[in-house]
Amino acid sequence: MKWVWIILGSLAAIVALMATSGALLPVSHVAARRARFRQGPAAIWTAISRNGEKTFREDDVNYEVLAAVPERRFVTRIADRNLPYGGTWVYTIDPEPGGSFLEIEERGEVYNPIFRFISRFVMGHTATIDTSLRALAKRFGERIVIEDVRIEDARAEDQPAAR
Repeated sequence: MKWVWIILGSLAAIVALMATSGALLPVSHVAARRARFRQGPAAIWTAISRNGEKTFREDDVNYEVLAAVPERRFVTRIADRNLPYGGTWVYTIDPEPGGSFLEIEERGEVYNPIFRFISRFVMGHTATIDTSLRALAKRFGERIVIEDVRIEDARAEDQPAAR
């Protein structure tokens, strides 16, 4: 019985440490990655632009399109307000001889301190961006190299008001 209490106490201590560490992290972060594709801007645009829809649902999350400049820039925001996270994604397509660069910038907010800890130290702020770039490469039958552009916690003055 003593071992059960030791295990439960240890688990509680780990969760408390995660929550405390997460509470000390900024709510907001900015992460951007890019990859070069052999596809031109039109093909990239067709793959990411959702056929002109103003809202869409992906992985049980609702999104809204904030801006769409064909073959150049696509901006989306998480529309659900009841999630422990939110933010915007900016897709920028830069033409390049023989293809295009696609940069994805996430301006994310993680409201729950435990999720914030996991996002920062376990998954990494670029995990979803990397998954999206790899899925696009797979769709085109390409191999890509993902490059860091920017990964940073937001400054205190950039923090959103508590929800």
